[in-house]
Amino acid sequence: MNKIPILSFFSGGGLMDMGFEQAGFEITWTNEYDKDFAKLHASGITSWRLSNGNKIKAEIFNTKSITEITSKEISNEAFPFGEPKHFGIIGGPPCQDFSLNGNLKGFNGDRGKLTKIFYNKILELKPTFFVMENVTGLVRGKSHKDYFAKLIKRVEQDYFVDYKILNAIDFGVPQSRERVFFIGINKNKTKSKWRLLNNEKNWFDWPINEVYINSLKKFNWPKINNFCSKISKSKDIPYELCVESCLVKKNEVNIIANSNEFFPLHIDIKKINAINEGETNRPSFKRLHRFRYSPTACYGNNEVHLHPYINRRISVREALRIQGVPDSYVLPSEISKSKKFKMIGNGVPVPLAYSVAVALKIFIKEKII
Repeated sequence: MNKIPILSFFSGGGLMDMGFEQAGFEITWTNEYDKDFAKLHASGITSWRLSNGNKIKAEIFNTKSITEITSKEISNEAFPFGEPKHFGIIGGPPCQDFSLNGNLKGFNGDRGKLTKIFYNKILELKPTFFVMENVTGLVRGKSHKDYFAKLIKRVEQDYFVDYKILNAIDFGVPQSRERVFFIGINKNKTKSKWRLLNNEKNWFDWPINEVYINSLKKFNWPKINNFCSKISKSKDIPYELCVESCLVKKNEVNIIANSNEFFPLHIDIKKINAINEGETNRPSFKRLHRFRYSPTACYGNNEVHLHPYINRRISVREALRIQGVPDSYVLPSEISKSKKFKMIGNGVPVPLAYSVAVALKIFIKEKII
């Protein structure tokens, strides 16, 4: 199967794009309104590609807001030589208006409106398939669940749509991060022998990793330990699911890029020492546990994650590793740490994106091409 082109909306640092590239798709058009995120994307994806022998430099093709771009403009930029038979659209619209920990403005919020516009673009561009990622509040929050159901019903006139809530930790990521994924398949692009009845649900074969599935309940996770105490890992817990696997070691600081980038602590040292390892239920200044997974990476504002046994905040590189990003992904020093952490927290963990992309690729090969 030739590489199917992908149009990426709300690309950010390209973490979701990386997973789809790893699975064999080709990102041919990207869109990111934040200019600093666009620079981070160009640096990170380019360095990662070069490390894999791919000399194609990355760049954000369009930095306009999705509200300002016409579908014709997108099509002309993405397909200057004519639209291919098959292409896809992926994206994770800003989710603050749907987050259960956010303002819950829903579709009336400035960011919530972008989800409606994203689906409008899909209906206008008519890709073979689409993938949308968002917070679970989109389907769990009572205030906007019904409205979203109506929006999806409109999309279902042209697309078979399925969705599922997936947790990153179940795919080998040392982070508990639940997100809902929507997959849509153009009804006019499927093989005639594969057609869904109107009442058929759960038709997509969502990815499952047998090693990590139900990780939150499967393993004997530690709770809380005194700061700087000597502890050992339970034998049943995979090391790669532990924050310890992401921590920068002393011999890596001057070798691995972005390892020494972290915010200083402007708080009384006695108060910091009193925060135990694994005390992550606090509203802020959560100290990670070395032999436990990280809570959802959502850095910025009051969300501060502390190193398990060193009195400092986690570094940019450690945050990237918690999101499953390879060390070959390098961010430029001239962009502020605030922007870097925000971009990282907005991203889709790479192994999770990859797993979804692989499952989609198999589906396309069997049911479409």
